Amino acid sequence: MKLITFISLMLIGFVQLSLAQDLVETPKNNAMSNVFGITIEGGITLGSTDYSSAIMDYTGKASLEYYLPSSGSGNVGFRIFGQQGFISGEGIALSAQPTQKFKTKTDIYGAGVFYTLSFEDAIYPWVAVGASNLWFFPEDGDGSRLPNYDAKKYDKYMLAYNGDAGVRIIVSKSMSINLAGGVVVGTNDYLDDILEGSSNDMFFTATAGFSYYFGRLADTDGDGVSNSEDACPETPEGIQVDEFGCPLDEDNDGVPNYLDKCANTPAGANVDENGCQFDADADGVPDNIDKCTNTPGGVKVDAKGCPLDSDGDGVPDYQDKCSKTPAGTSVNADGCALDADGDGISDSFDKCPNTPKDVQVNADGCPLEKDTLLIIEKGKIESLVLSGDTNFESGKSRLLSNAYKALDGLVATMKEHTKYTWEIGGHTDAVGSDSYNKNLSRQRAQAVVDYLLNKGVERNMLKIVGYGEDKPIATNDTAEGKSMNRRVEIKLLSKGTK
Repeated sequence: MKLITFISLMLIGFVQLSLAQDLVETPKNNAMSNVFGITIEGGITLGSTDYSSAIMDYTGKASLEYYLPSSGSGNVGFRIFGQQGFISGEGIALSAQPTQKFKTKTDIYGAGVFYTLSFEDAIYPWVAVGASNLWFFPEDGDGSRLPNYDAKKYDKYMLAYNGDAGVRIIVSKSMSINLAGGVVVGTNDYLDDILEGSSNDMFFTATAGFSYYFGRLADTDGDGVSNSEDACPETPEGIQVDEFGCPLDEDNDGVPNYLDKCANTPAGANVDENGCQFDADADGVPDNIDKCTNTPGGVKVDAKGCPLDSDGDGVPDYQDKCSKTPAGTSVNADGCALDADGDGISDSFDKCPNTPKDVQVNADGCPLEKDTLLIIEKGKIESLVLSGDTNFESGKSRLLSNAYKALDGLVATMKEHTKYTWEIGGHTDAVGSDSYNKNLSRQRAQAVVDYLLNKGVERNMLKIVGYGEDKPIATNDTAEGKSMNRRVEIKLLSKGTK
């Protein structure tokens, strides 16, 4: 039993070695995978019995083997076998015996399991263990039955344990030359017809032979790679394969090209069964680069998977009730400008943040005087803002009489300081197209210029600009804010010299 234990330990060692190889080698089918084999061997026997000397004899063995499918360097197999031969011995036995020489014929039929390890599809060392039924017929040197055998003192068959180890040397796809050594251990002590000593009889074998294999040349899936070398033996017909017989997977995501709906997946990305990167919130940005993985369905996102925030106020567009807040404006949870005094000018730009309620203010959030902004320096007007709602016809450039008094006051300043230059800038809200608003704002600025020219102001003192909706002073998301943005601003650009 020590030898059987030794062979079992060798089997365990082979498995560990093959696992270590598989960790560093490219996985592919073992060349003996899913293969049947027939093995014929012959060789010598050497008995270990109660006789003092063993005589070399001969044996022959035939096996039918099956190698299980394997994608590593080693694989397990099963076999059934039959073996016939002789064991012989001579010398004085441990008890009185009428002969100094015996020769026992053996017939063995059994089954077992083996493990084979592949080295470059050329050399296959293997180990095996099994059990068998052993028939034995002890005779003397003249061919006569020995006494106990003749007297039928024991059954002429017994359970035996078999252990083998060897190497197969592949000479072609379908054939190998084999060298092996083995041991057969009986469960009684009558192979030599006598019962003596503390251990049962056994015998050793050394054999050579050949094996013929069925299936190593077959190509079941017709991909050009034989089953014995095909790591993917069930590839669908017509699919391009690699050297191991597996469908091509050019982006190495584990999903072959013919099933891959996202063929250029970045290296290392986690993918689903379609070869596409996981996208938990279905926003079109894969999870591995998505900075906002819980975006609600249907919300537009940027390249990082986060909801769009067009005005950059920190409130995404789908939650932003004031989607065109000017840059730098402090906003509330709805994305609208903070306006503590409710004058339509956001706190970020309000120079008079505590203006009383319902008091009209200018672009800086400070109170107006009669719909005009007067910045006074030594009693002279330097700036004027005309509200579009009260000084122009709605949606048109025609100047209303409400503006005349404010403009007349400005005319006096302009005539007194003929070296001054002024900008007359028209502004609108965000309703309508950009081109429409620019045109309307310029027409309103032109209407103011025409009035000033009619009052005797020199043309070279005036610069006309149509800003359209480009420079809002309040939000365009409220009626009050839009009203503030519809205006014409007259500003002193340069005083020059009188």
